[in-house]
Amino acid sequence: MVTLRALCPDDAAALTRVYSGASIRHTTGKPLTLDQAHEKIRAALARAAETPRAQWSWGILDEAVLIGLIALRRRTPSMGTISYILREDTWGHGYATEAAHQVVSVAFTTAGLNRLEAMHHPDNPASGRVLAKAGFTRIGTSDRHTDDGTVPYELYALEPAET
Repeated sequence: MVTLRALCPDDAAALTRVYSGASIRHTTGKPLTLDQAHEKIRAALARAAETPRAQWSWGILDEAVLIGLIALRRRTPSMGTISYILREDTWGHGYATEAAHQVVSVAFTTAGLNRLEAMHHPDNPASGRVLAKAGFTRIGTSDRHTDDGTVPYELYALEPAET
């Protein structure tokens, strides 16, 4: 069972492990330093205190061990995006899918959003499977500018079911 919780300063070393190796291949491609991890945590804690709140960040835990990070960002008053990253040695166990389900619930209740979007690098089809299992539907591509040029990321969306 996956647990989500707010980040804390003691998570910095674990966060550097998450942002390393194959996990960052389709992000910055550069490992997170300990100083950068501390800054990421400080920024997440500061955003948690903002009103209105525009971003939520949670550590993804398996048996009290931080194995990843998932974030919800409000992009407009009614639309948000989610993103996630897991330590590569935890891939394939359903942790990202469980975390995404929990964040979708928060997005459509606590955050009051009525649409979520997410995207993944085209060379990372496993992330697309996570999104599909969490209820998202592929809606097309969106060009992202990277160090290697423009890349057409796979774009997904989710709206709450009608009641």
